[in-house]
Amino acid sequence: MARYTGPSWKLSRRLGISLSGTGKELAKRPYAPGQHGPNQRKKLSEYGVQLQEKQKLRHMYGVNERQFRRTFDTAGKMAGIHGENFMILLESRLDNLVYRMGLARTRRAARQLVNHGHIVVDGNRVDIPSYRVKPGQTIGVREKSRNLDIIKEALEGNDFVPGYVSFDAEKLEGTYTRLPERAELPSEITEALIVEFYSR
Repeated sequence: MARYTGPSWKLSRRLGISLSGTGKELAKRPYAPGQHGPNQRKKLSEYGVQLQEKQKLRHMYGVNERQFRRTFDTAGKMAGIHGENFMILLESRLDNLVYRMGLARTRRAARQLVNHGHIVVDGNRVDIPSYRVKPGQTIGVREKSRNLDIIKEALEGNDFVPGYVSFDAEKLEGTYTRLPERAELPSEITEALIVEFYSR
């Protein structure tokens, strides 16, 4: 299944969460898109609820179905709680951490920065958005890319870096200091429903 590249505001409204992280999409019209939008909150079946939760998380991180499933299966082989491990693995993606450090305003923009070779991990260029960063590794911006407007603009609006990441705005680099705890990850996701979905 291809990655969704359509209008993210419409998708945010359909899923009932803010995919941009700003909440703007739902502020004006907190209902599904389409002419029946305000009146079409049908009661979902158990399967529908699980599917919607999976889609919410998948679109939040901008991952295609194949990668999403592969990450889910990897999480199942780790010690601990399957759903929590899954969320932590998604959070450990390079594109997500570039976003978390404030080098891009959205995960989609962060993915582009990585794809186009602007990001280094421990000094080496990495252009794979799904690259799994390990705690202790340092993420930075390539010397040649330090003056990119997209990065400057993102940093101007950045006032929150999560506790599991350190960031030095002068050096344009940060460290993934530790794995996040569940309480630090998106609270609007019920990952147990996703585990149920894939366990059907």
